[in-house]
Amino acid sequence: MIHNANAERLSGLSVLEQSAADPRELRMAIDRSRNVADRVWRDEPLPASRRKVLIAAQALLLAVALALVAAAHAPAQTTRIAPKGGHEGHDQSGLIWNPGKLPPRASKLKVQVGDMAPDFTLPSISGQDVSLSDFRGKKNVVLSFVPAAWTPVCSEQWPGYNLGREEIQKRDAVILGISVDNIPTLHAWAETMGKCWFPVLSDFHPQGEVASRYGVLRPEGFTERALFIVDKQGVIRYAEVVDINKVPRLETLINELDRINKAQ
Repeated sequence: MIHNANAERLSGLSVLEQSAADPRELRMAIDRSRNVADRVWRDEPLPASRRKVLIAAQALLLAVALALVAAAHAPAQTTRIAPKGGHEGHDQSGLIWNPGKLPPRASKLKVQVGDMAPDFTLPSISGQDVSLSDFRGKKNVVLSFVPAAWTPVCSEQWPGYNLGREEIQKRDAVILGISVDNIPTLHAWAETMGKCWFPVLSDFHPQGEVASRYGVLRPEGFTERALFIVDKQGVIRYAEVVDINKVPRLETLINELDRINKAQ
């Protein structure tokens, strides 16, 4: 009887190990173990030494069960985005999707330094339409094209501009952030990042039309990681398509704004 009970007890332990992710299975296995022990103690008088062994075995089984339950219900590990410079970003709670390493560049610019910047009007996540020409004669404009919301490098780049807000504004400049994602996606992403001080614009419909006019729409349907600086007269004074897998240096952007301001 005791031999059979031990075999049944081991069977219960196996069920526990195999069903850690299912609390109902765990409870059934624990109950089975208790029933076996109760039946053994009720039906057969046991020497004190055997009784101690069974008590110890049941205690061990319950400890294993509790450990498995804890492991099955442990919170998922979160992804943390940490912008360069030691500033930790917002906890994205596992929402960031990593596309892996992509070809650094896959398009050809259709504009160059010295050209008039193609004007456009795009919807923003604030509900307002924003035109490039709104800033003519008022501000230098940094056009920041990013490939996709909810990806690691993009989620590091734009929060970095939040950190550089004062330096950018001191140089009489504003950023227009542009992505081919739709408005609801961009709104949720920006809220998760902690919001952006600059307008976030959607080039969603027609898909990538503005990006295509500037020559930064990739064949995959998303944009290059590109920066343009348009001066107060509407002329492109700086154009850069950086490796899509890397964050552009904020220092470079600041230096270019200084250069443009000195020339105006």
